[in-house]
Amino acid sequence: MRRWNGWGDDAITYPVPASAISFLDRRVGTGHQPKDISLQEVLVHLPKSRLHKHSLVITDPLIRLLHARGQSFPNWVDLRTGHINSFPDGVAYPMSNEDVVDLIHYALRFGIRLIPYGGGTSVVGHIDPIKSSAPILTIDMSRMNRLIDLDSQSLLATFNAGVSGPDLEAQLRAHGFTLGHFPQSFEYSTLGGWVATRSSGQQSLRYGRIEKLFAGGRLETPIGELKIPSFPASAAGPDLREMILGSEGRLGILTEACVRINPIPDREDFHAVFFPDFKHGIEAVRQILSAGITLCMLRLSTANETTTTLALAGHEILIGALERLLAIRGFGEEKCMLLLGLSGKSTLIRTYRNEALNIASKLGGVHVGKTFGDQWNKNRFRTPYMRNTLWEMGYGVDTLETAIDWGKTPRMVDQIEAALHTSMSGFGERVHVFTHLSHVYPYGSSIYTTFLFRLANEPDETLVRWRAMKSAASQAITALGGTISHQHGVGIDHLPYLEEEKGVLGVAAIRALCHQFDPKGIMNPGKLVA
Repeated sequence: MRRWNGWGDDAITYPVPASAISFLDRRVGTGHQPKDISLQEVLVHLPKSRLHKHSLVITDPLIRLLHARGQSFPNWVDLRTGHINSFPDGVAYPMSNEDVVDLIHYALRFGIRLIPYGGGTSVVGHIDPIKSSAPILTIDMSRMNRLIDLDSQSLLATFNAGVSGPDLEAQLRAHGFTLGHFPQSFEYSTLGGWVATRSSGQQSLRYGRIEKLFAGGRLETPIGELKIPSFPASAAGPDLREMILGSEGRLGILTEACVRINPIPDREDFHAVFFPDFKHGIEAVRQILSAGITLCMLRLSTANETTTTLALAGHEILIGALERLLAIRGFGEEKCMLLLGLSGKSTLIRTYRNEALNIASKLGGVHVGKTFGDQWNKNRFRTPYMRNTLWEMGYGVDTLETAIDWGKTPRMVDQIEAALHTSMSGFGERVHVFTHLSHVYPYGSSIYTTFLFRLANEPDETLVRWRAMKSAASQAITALGGTISHQHGVGIDHLPYLEEEKGVLGVAAIRALCHQFDPKGIMNPGKLVA
């Protein structure tokens, strides 16, 4: 069963080895186990639904609670403490386009606000109900999950937008294809959610971000249906797909999505290479990209993330042998790990691997085989479960991300990390910060930073500290000219910084677009733009 106040299936735990606990204690201090509220205590205080009856609408308190929050850090504090000031008044599970249209008409008739809901994995507040005098209805798309059409010649597949990552891949693989879109939230997030938030998968270097994969679709809006046909390319004015990509449920509800698919690769390999420092690693990544070598992933960790990864891994004998090997090669505390992924035909993989490793070697890289890459691949969708374990030990964990040109990448990493440290030191506390470049491009890179800190004795104080760090890091990002979000979207948490990126006129244009399709403002209010 899925956890109501954390990540994933409640039958799955992610143990933290004793050596890792000691590592965290040295970095930020000993955590103190928080006092979490029970499910029953939350349900007792759930307000009554304000919705008029409808055959598709469920007002059961547990169902409403399960759709009340996503996976942002404030969401976790709300759910773990019971300090939840808003709930959906009901949840509907449409099974067809007709059901969605019916629910939109129902909302217009009674002045109801609608929140489209995919997998509930948003980390920036996309699905949070904004407290309002109007009733709120969450539209859970999970029962609209079928493969509608597959064109193997054109490499196109059309799905209901509520299909989850595993279900989508299973239906494609039965026909010999893959979408290749694997965000860390893959197990629960949905195709519609990926499109609505401009998601990026971990192997985007080969398959592309969702904007490359999204070919067309069907959007049900408060003023009617918008159909977007798929073309190989078109010069017929602005691309209407761009209106839907990143729209975050403000225009309507995406019910169908046509995506560009790929044959299942013959083979996938993930290798690890260590560099003496971050500078050499960045240069290797840039040269590999410039050489045009076909890879599915390049993921470069800073020295601090490399140290943290090795410390949290356990496997002391294996890690000890690695450390000795790298020490012989002159690597010290500044060493950085690059994960390199290859996907395709076996003969081509060998060629591309040799070319990439040759470049890495010339820049001081030491190839240590596939063990670490295989472990990453095996656990990449289990890593979020560690967040549950760390919370129960008294530690909060959150992430933030941006993207910027190569020339500013090292400075952006330094400024984000410095902002987090400085803001937390004002509370007399330490924060453990580590970063990796998760998605790389010929012209720049995304930057993904994780920060871990002790929970305060009071949840309100924990939120004060989190907001100080989030604000400081966000200001550092915008000051240097990075995007406020490379892959998580805007939601609530990034909304205050959107104007810095888009400008006054740009935000006004987005707001006007929302009004065009939703003149009465019923669609997911308070997200993306105010």
